[in-house]
Amino acid sequence: MHHDLRVLDDAAATAAAGAVLLASTAADAVAQRGRCDLAVSGGTTPAAMFTRLATLAVPWDRVTIYQVDERVAPAGDPARNLTTLETCLADLPVRIEAMPVGDDDLDAAATAYAARLPARFDAVHLGIGADGHTASLVPGDPVLEVDDRLVAVTEPYQAHRRMTLTYPALSRADLLVWLVAGAEKRHALAQLLSGDTSIPAGRVTAARSVVLADAAAA
Repeated sequence: MHHDLRVLDDAAATAAAGAVLLASTAADAVAQRGRCDLAVSGGTTPAAMFTRLATLAVPWDRVTIYQVDERVAPAGDPARNLTTLETCLADLPVRIEAMPVGDDDLDAAATAYAARLPARFDAVHLGIGADGHTASLVPGDPVLEVDDRLVAVTEPYQAHRRMTLTYPALSRADLLVWLVAGAEKRHALAQLLSGDTSIPAGRVTAARSVVLADAAAA
């Protein structure tokens, strides 16, 4: 698919641009249909984006945020994407639909979360790893071949099992917003932009895609 690449000076500028894009997307969605459904990933640069986003004029009471993926870890654990998200958006009247990774039956929890997803996402925020993974769709994991479920649970990756949106769920995005920062992402980003489907990120398709990358990654 085609990706609209926008290169920023550094990671801070990339995070700020992501915040502005998500804020404008949310405002447009609320103006057009009275609500906005976003799905977001975790990470260091995204945390800066969420902090900036919290300062912008967003109709938060009409916004629902879903998780793209989450580590199976206790509530409040710093490894959890939710911990960072809730900290950055504290005191805002936004609804956050957290992945139920604390449930005993993770497969049943994934099915239950899938039932809560909207028919379309106004935007899905993604990152990309140096190994080409996105969300928790990692090289070699059986979850890459899941095409009959919207949410699935991975094998252990970097010490954690994870719950993740699958390709069918990500394809519900009206807009993909990729945030990519750091020289270690340069090769993976080049693969993504070239349409290389040998990496997990290269297999994501949606209606529209904007890649915000810092100079080091681009």
